[in-house]
Amino acid sequence: MLPAVSHVAKAQSYPTRPVRIVIGFTAGGNFDLTARLISQWLSQRLGQQFIVENRPGAGTNLATETVVRAPADGHTLLLGGAVNAINATLYEKLNFDFLRDIAPVASVIRFPNVIDLNPSFPATTIPELIAYAKANPGKVNMASSGNGTSQHLSGELFKMIAGINLVHVPYRGAPQALTDLMGGQVQVSFDPLPPAIELIKSGKVRALAVTTAVRSDALPDVPTVGEFVPGYEASGWNGIVAPRNTPIEIVQKLNTEINAGLADPGIRAKLTDLGGMVLVGSAADFGNLIAEEIDKWGKVIKFAGIKPD
Repeated sequence: MLPAVSHVAKAQSYPTRPVRIVIGFTAGGNFDLTARLISQWLSQRLGQQFIVENRPGAGTNLATETVVRAPADGHTLLLGGAVNAINATLYEKLNFDFLRDIAPVASVIRFPNVIDLNPSFPATTIPELIAYAKANPGKVNMASSGNGTSQHLSGELFKMIAGINLVHVPYRGAPQALTDLMGGQVQVSFDPLPPAIELIKSGKVRALAVTTAVRSDALPDVPTVGEFVPGYEASGWNGIVAPRNTPIEIVQKLNTEINAGLADPGIRAKLTDLGGMVLVGSAADFGNLIAEEIDKWGKVIKFAGIKPD
């Protein structure tokens, strides 16, 4: 009985000092803004400071390794995401196994990607895009915000299921991809929704479809890819994970508080303003999502022969 009592006591007193939420991106992006919203909420609820630590580098693998090597006491957490599920297969020699070495805590948000076209491109629907690409193999350039990103993999999954050939053109980020899309250097772009939405509304680019299973509240009139290509779904997402063997009582305490934050109208509105949809669920639900995404993107990476830069 003593170990069980000890675990419960630790959970009741947790956290006993400031908690780091590590992210693998620089300040200012969606990951950073999401982490700061969650850290502020948890600081208020749990009586200790939750501090966001930006550790970009190595495709987010540097930040991930920092967390998986940290003590499993709940005081070092990672805001992980689809990039981690992709990296699990994309990189052949990681110093960790993401699925094995983390404890899922709570999912937070899902981000749609959007298929944009240059307005002069002769297609206005997904079926027309597929028909054009089949009639002009290798002549349609597909931009993404980087090799191995969720936007790139969204495009490769689309190519795989639709049976078409689009020439991938990777950029260093969505702004550069969108600039060249507007300029006509590329014809199709798979973009994260937030940086694209104003260009879509102003008519500078044409949105064909969002990549999530359901339509986005931000673009309710834009269909999903799956409405035309059965079985297609792709999205960015993120959530909190901890080092493996973090006590379940601490995981549950964090999960409860994060889900309370996602139910709060203020937090929910701010996350929606980022272009995403809140992703409420148990730690087990999040673990299942991670496992499914690793398997899914592993198949796409193998099929497309994608290698890291």
